[in-house]
Amino acid sequence: MCNPDRMKVRIGYGIGAVPKLMGTPDGFGRVIDDLDRLRYDSLWFPERINSPQLDPIVAMSYVAGRSKRLKFGPAVSVVPGRNPVLMAKMLASLDVVSGGRCLPALGLGIANTAEHQAFQVDRKERAPWLNEAMPLMRRLWAEDEVDHEGPRFSITGARVLPKPIQQPFEVWLGGQAPSELRRTGRLADGWLASFTTPQTVAESITVIEEAAAEAGRTMDPEHYGVLIPYVPGEGEADVPEQIKAVVQMRKPDADPRDVVATSRARIVDLVDQYLSVGASKFVLFPAAEPEDWTAELEALAQVALPLQT
Repeated sequence: MCNPDRMKVRIGYGIGAVPKLMGTPDGFGRVIDDLDRLRYDSLWFPERINSPQLDPIVAMSYVAGRSKRLKFGPAVSVVPGRNPVLMAKMLASLDVVSGGRCLPALGLGIANTAEHQAFQVDRKERAPWLNEAMPLMRRLWAEDEVDHEGPRFSITGARVLPKPIQQPFEVWLGGQAPSELRRTGRLADGWLASFTTPQTVAESITVIEEAAAEAGRTMDPEHYGVLIPYVPGEGEADVPEQIKAVVQMRKPDADPRDVVATSRARIVDLVDQYLSVGASKFVLFPAAEPEDWTAELEALAQVALPLQT
């Protein structure tokens, strides 16, 4: 395995559609307890309005109250369509009540008509919205009082109190289109990749760092992360068709097995490959809902958590 001594490796977990989990008394709470007990680093929630997934703000609030050490974040929270002042307030409040454990990861949302309808922002307006909202949110977290006049937002004397415990309150972005990577270099503190190969991660980091340099900024080399889908259970498995379709849509020439861990041992191989190209923060995301969450998280911890440094 690649020696990760140069970087702090962290292993988090992601939860998507959870119909079985939420159908049992306190099921979600027990998963949080297990992640905390086993010492996973963080818990992440994708944002999908039109699927059986928890709202990330609500889910993160529950984690903040249930856990004492587990970090949490959205993977990723959609900005276009949301008032940036109110969103800044919500995220700052989560950071305060959790003692500084909120990890803001933001983005445009998936390319899906139903999702766009929910946020009432036309596809071509999503990027300009984020470009204006994100710097404004940063100012609200850091400055006592903010005046802003822009194409979409006009505010005078706006304040967000209390301020986040984490200062600076670092923001990561998702996305892998060239324009999204350049935005990460210009505006963000880190990048969370998903459904992409190690080679593409290497190429993307180069684009991000070039954009950062052009903007007079530098990126922390420890602020590159990857969401790794994996197939729960024992032994080797096939890539689920639904996950395979997502990979082929995003990267048609990629072998899905270069993106999806088809066994627990394969997770170690993928982490090693991503480490070798500069990523060091990982979110393991089950491609199917485990039958027994505690047994799955315990077995996965034996394989994955020793990778943390």
